[in-house]
Amino acid sequence: MKIVFHSFIIVFLIVGACSQRDKKGRPLDTPTSGSITIAVDESLKPLLDTEVDTFMGLYKRAHVKVIYTSEAEAMRQLLLDSVRLAVITRKLESEEIETFKAQTIKPRLVTVAKEGIALILNNANPDSTITIPQLKDILTGKITKWNQLDPKGKATPIEIVFDQPTSGILRYLKDSLSIDSLPANCFAVNNNPAVVDYVSKKENAIGLIGVSWISDKDDSTTNVFSNAVHIAELSNDGVEYFQPYQAYIAQKQYPLVREITIVSREARAGLGSGFMAFVAGEKGQRIILKAGLVPVTMPVRIVEINRQPLF
Repeated sequence: MKIVFHSFIIVFLIVGACSQRDKKGRPLDTPTSGSITIAVDESLKPLLDTEVDTFMGLYKRAHVKVIYTSEAEAMRQLLLDSVRLAVITRKLESEEIETFKAQTIKPRLVTVAKEGIALILNNANPDSTITIPQLKDILTGKITKWNQLDPKGKATPIEIVFDQPTSGILRYLKDSLSIDSLPANCFAVNNNPAVVDYVSKKENAIGLIGVSWISDKDDSTTNVFSNAVHIAELSNDGVEYFQPYQAYIAQKQYPLVREITIVSREARAGLGSGFMAFVAGEKGQRIILKAGLVPVTMPVRIVEINRQPLF
């Protein structure tokens, strides 16, 4: 009788395990186990590397493969069902919403952080302040030389470099500054490290990168990049200038700030949902805080230093 009973249990477990499979016969993942692929805007790589490594360190049976690419390509792969999640810096466009509807998919969006876009300059370049109207004139070709920004500057042409032609950085700047097309002196160099490398070698260049590449002072790569270039101070009104520090982003004083959003196409609570919940949860938000960005679900403690003498 025991043999029959045990045989029944084994058969039951086998049948149950077989039922927990996808249409292709693969075992279904859970919020803390299995394998998935996600696509991420390359400008967010330092942050997502840490989030993914920490998540997989906590959940040993979870494997998250990351494809770093342009923002547009990340969304394209999500719409094609090639990846489970996409990490981007915008909301969904109307065409993307319609595509999801046609697939009977109701996407979930969770905003997890706020990040600045940094303008980096060569260390030999004496200029360090740029207003947003000046930046718009540079990106529309109205300002083409450094002495147009400052009469004391050199009469050398300005070169603007960014990561990829379909990057989230470029899309954000075009949207926020109402720019239709870019001048010939604006070009892509493949990724954010290449932007830093180019600017470090070209005195007349301006680079556009995600702040996460230079904001984590405990990261060795960040320190190398920070020493190779210097960060411009930006201003809306030409009166107060700010660098993309965490406090200035949180207080909305730094003018170029974008939101980091995770988009999921999961119809159930799988590994994608688990990773999304982790990044939006306490541990994931602490990683964002340490990286020098502004977490959305955790308050930032801002300390104001009074430099006035006590006596």
